[in-house]
Parts: sequence; structure tokens; C-alpha cells
Amino acid sequence: MKHFKTLSSYLEYMGLPGPEHPMLSVFTAKGDNFLPCPRESSPPISVDCYSISFKKIIQGNINYGRTKYDFTNGALIFIAPRQVVQWDSSIIFEQKGFSITFHEDFLKGTALAHQIKKYGFFSYSTNEALHLSPKEEKQIESIIENIDLEYQNNQDAFSKEIIISQLDTLLKYANRFYERQFLNRKEISNDLLEQFNQHLTEYFESGQLQENGIPSIEQIADYMSVSQRYLSDTLKKETGKTTTEHLQLYLIGEAKNILLQPDKSISEIAYDLGFEYPQYFSRLFKKIEGISPSEYQQKYSLN
Repeated sequence: MKHFKTLSSYLEYMGLPGPEHPMLSVFTAKGDNFLPCPRESSPPISVDCYSISFKKIIQGNINYGRTKYDFTNGALIFIAPRQVVQWDSSIIFEQKGFSITFHEDFLKGTALAHQIKKYGFFSYSTNEALHLSPKEEKQIESIIENIDLEYQNNQDAFSKEIIISQLDTLLKYANRFYERQFLNRKEISNDLLEQFNQHLTEYFESGQLQENGIPSIEQIADYMSVSQRYLSDTLKKETGKTTTEHLQLYLIGEAKNILLQPDKSISEIAYDLGFEYPQYFSRLFKKIEGISPSEYQQKYSLN
């Protein structure tokens, strides 16, 4: 896999024009102009840069991690430093939109350097990209115009500060629009929760719990073909609980059934449920149920 430490080396590899700034590149399509076309295909690559782009794919797929990007509508895509991306020669872009790429060091010493790490959408897969309404698209375009204006002008002592301020505004709007997208996709959110619980049920019933232990959130997300961050954010918006909390609730739900079986000790139940330490199981059970496993047995046992 190829990795690029500088913006210039990455753009050279892509066959794109060199940047006006050593750590910042802005491409926009205005009027009858089109975005410069990148190389037709690429094996897996990564770069020490953030990328924000708005594009429409007419044909073909982009692989981002384990997920294929196959939207035909325009979408706003966010890629974090060292994320792995690849695409094949069948891909065809509609060459309208914009692309901003900036090295992570461009933000050094600014408040945005810390804030940008809090935006979960940089960890989403491209099939979880942000789909803009026409009104939202115009709002984003106006911010991009301001960034491009500063980028194309002769840069002075204020240029970087202004550009970073505009980037900060862009990301705040993206965060707002993602909130709207979560709200408008309740059906998808409910489906994700159903898939999540269904996968856990199959995992438990197939004996994988005893063989492999409690599945990690990353493993569950991979199975569902979504990113770990997107799964957690979606469930949090819909149910108020994260994936970890849903996993814990499922485990305790299973535990409550087993606890009513008199031939099992607390430690045996903990090990059967994939807990490495029975003490952790007991603490988690009490945290969720308000009483210890043994107290639950005494309270609800039919014997």
C-alpha cells in the first residue's frame, strides 16, 4: 500500500496540479469549468491529509476500507488522515463540485486542530456520506467560494486564519446537516438496530460466544458493513444509547434468563456469557439492574 506524507507527493501521484499552498489544495468547478480528473485507478493508498469533497459518481465504485461507495447522487465525503482509499478504472465522475485537501499540520496551533477530531463523520465510510438538499448545497458552496477566494489570492498574514475559520464553519454546517440526515433516516436507523440485535442473536445461538468471547463493536460493525462510529452515532441518535450500551443490555438480558437456572453459579454464567472476569459481570449487572446477580436470583427464582 502506498502512503504519502506530503500533500504535494499525493497530488503528483494523482496526476493533479500542484497546490498553491504547501499544505492546502482547493479545486472547484465554476460555470463551464470542470474539476481536474484524477488518475483512473489506484491500489490502496493513504495520506497524512484531511479531504472534503462534493462529487457525483455516474458509474463505478470507490472502495473505502471494506465498503463500496455506489451513490449516483452527489454526496459530501469526509476522509481523515491515513484512511485507506482505492478505486478502479471503471469509475466515472461528473466533474462538478469541489475538493479540498489539507495536511493535518495545516491546523497545528489552532483550535480546529482539536475540534476536528471530535467530528465523527471523518470516521464514517463513504456509503455513509452526507447527502445535501439543494438549499444545503448552496450554503456549502458559498463557504467554498470564500475559501477558494483566499486560496487563489496572493496569500498574506491573514489568509490562513481566514481559511481555517471558513473550514470551521463548513464542518459546523456538516455536523448540523448530518443531524438532519439522522432524523430523516429513522427507518434506516431502526433497521440498523434490528440488524444489530439479530446479529447478536445469531452469534449467541451459533455458539460463537463460548468459542470466541464477546464480539467487539468493530467486529459487529464490520459484519453489518457500516463503520463503527456511524453505527454508534446512528443508534445514539435513535435510541439514546451507544452500541456498547446495547451490547451490554443484550448480555444482561441473556444473563437474567440463565440466572433463573438453579444449576449455574454466578461465575459459570459470567464465563458462559464471554466475560473474562466474573467480577466485571457482577458490576455490570448491578449497574444496569440495580441489584447484584445473586440478589436477582433470590428475588426472582421460582424455587
